[in-house]
Amino acid sequence: MRVKRILKWSAATILVALVLLGFIAYWTSTNDCNAPIRGEVMKAIKVCEYGVDRLQVAEVNKAVPSDDQVLIKVRAASLNALDVFMIRDTWFGRLFFGLRKPRDTGLGRDVAGQVEAVGKNPAAAGQFKPGDEVFGVCGASLAEYAVSSGRGLVMKPSSVSFEEAASIPLAGLTALQGLREGNIQSGQKVLVNGATGGVGTFAVQIAKYLGAEVTAVCSTRNLDLVRSIGADHVIDYTKEDFTKSDQRYDVIFDNVCNHSFFERRRVLTAKGICVLAGMGGAGVKEGQALGRIAGNLFTARGLSSFTDQKFAQYMTKVSKQDLILLGDLLQAGKVRPVIERTYKLNDAPKAIRQLDAGHARGKLVITIGEESR
Repeated sequence: MRVKRILKWSAATILVALVLLGFIAYWTSTNDCNAPIRGEVMKAIKVCEYGVDRLQVAEVNKAVPSDDQVLIKVRAASLNALDVFMIRDTWFGRLFFGLRKPRDTGLGRDVAGQVEAVGKNPAAAGQFKPGDEVFGVCGASLAEYAVSSGRGLVMKPSSVSFEEAASIPLAGLTALQGLREGNIQSGQKVLVNGATGGVGTFAVQIAKYLGAEVTAVCSTRNLDLVRSIGADHVIDYTKEDFTKSDQRYDVIFDNVCNHSFFERRRVLTAKGICVLAGMGGAGVKEGQALGRIAGNLFTARGLSSFTDQKFAQYMTKVSKQDLILLGDLLQAGKVRPVIERTYKLNDAPKAIRQLDAGHARGKLVITIGEESR
């Protein structure tokens, strides 16, 4: 009896301690929104509170590079689903991005612009010099200036505009690396489910570049769009379910993951690969996203261990070599960004609301400062 009482009190003590720690963690979770303005300022999108409707364009301290960073004068930036997921007011998001307030008050990851200054260690910063036109991945790119370590930056091809370059990084890397995960060979049949978002439009074109016969799945309004970027076949999901057809695919690039393991397995070849690339974009809400994550991680990947057909999941990595390849493909005309609309920095909150509603096709690009050429 004494042992039971001790265990009971120990469990109660641990529970109280966890509640207390959680309470402290919540109320000490803060950000730099109240930081004083000192020295030079710049305009930037500021994320002080959770909620897509609570973004603001504000004057903040101008970005300053560390010794190992470069300072970029931003000419264009583009939006990704990640930007929306980071600022939605959901309990799941708060666990990752800050319990009470968003930890990071800047927004945006894709960037294209000119190097303004280089830190004291140019070798670590990527050997860039002031005036270089670059594109790639950095933090807080929805601003007049941004800093980057240089590891995620490459030179912008001269014939590619800043808007086009800014649309490439995360979406292009996700498409390229996912198709590589599918081990596509020339002549194979590839299906892209979710073919009209930022990642999907790049996936259709890169698969064609790799020599695949591409089937794109989209809604009625986007049929002409996917044909224009090279899809050999188009399936209107409002009228037809691709998992019920007699066609078989060597690779399914699944950017939506809205079908079961068994439904997708049915339309794979005997040793086909389904690449689990996404959850359906920014328009997918929390409940749907969690269900699809669970379905991918535990059901699809787990069950595929017992079959010759594989369900492959991957994490997009920032790679200079892949960014260079994507830039070369654009310059050669093998791939072209689908940019639905461009916005000025002051209108970026409106663009993010459009992305959150799930109405965007291709990429939404924010232009900043001088007009892009």
